[in-house]
Amino acid sequence: MCGAELTSLPEGVQRVARVLQDAGHPHAPVLLDDAARTAQQAADALGIAVGQIAKSIIFRRKSDDAAVLVIASGDRRVDEKKVDALVGKTGRADAEFVKARTGYSIGGVSPVGHVQPPVTLIDRDLFRFDEVWAAAGHPHGVFKLRPQDLERLTGAPVADVTKETPA
Repeated sequence: MCGAELTSLPEGVQRVARVLQDAGHPHAPVLLDDAARTAQQAADALGIAVGQIAKSIIFRRKSDDAAVLVIASGDRRVDEKKVDALVGKTGRADAEFVKARTGYSIGGVSPVGHVQPPVTLIDRDLFRFDEVWAAAGHPHGVFKLRPQDLERLTGAPVADVTKETPA
C-alpha cells in the first residue's frame, strides 16, 4: 500500500495501515461494504466463524484511569474478574473514554495504533484459529492476521481472560 492509497481511507484506518506497514505485516486493512460493529456482523460480512473475529474490548483501570485492552475471540465473553486479577480493578469504559484513549470509536477499535498505548491482554482462545480478523480503526475496516501476529504487533501477553462458556 502506498501513501496515495492511504489518504483515501478514514483516518483511523490510515493509522492502522501505517502500523501494519511499518511492522511488515502482509495484510493491509480492507473496508467492508457494511459496518461490522459487532463480532457477528464482521463474521457474517467475511464469511467466517464468529470466533475468528479478534474483538477489542476496552476497560478503564480504576487505580490510574489507564485503558485496558482485551483482545478476545468473538464467540467468547470476557471475564472481568480474570482481567482484574491480572491488571488491577477495572470498570466499564464509556464511548468518550474509548475514543480519547484509543483514537477509535466503539465498533472500530483496532488492537494496534492507539493514541495512548493501553495495557493489553490477548485471550488464549484466539489461538484455536490459524487466521483471525480484527477491527482496523473504523466500523467498516478490518484486517487479517494470525493470533501470533497479535502477540508480535502488540507485545501483549497471552492469558486466560474469558468465561468458560461461549458468549
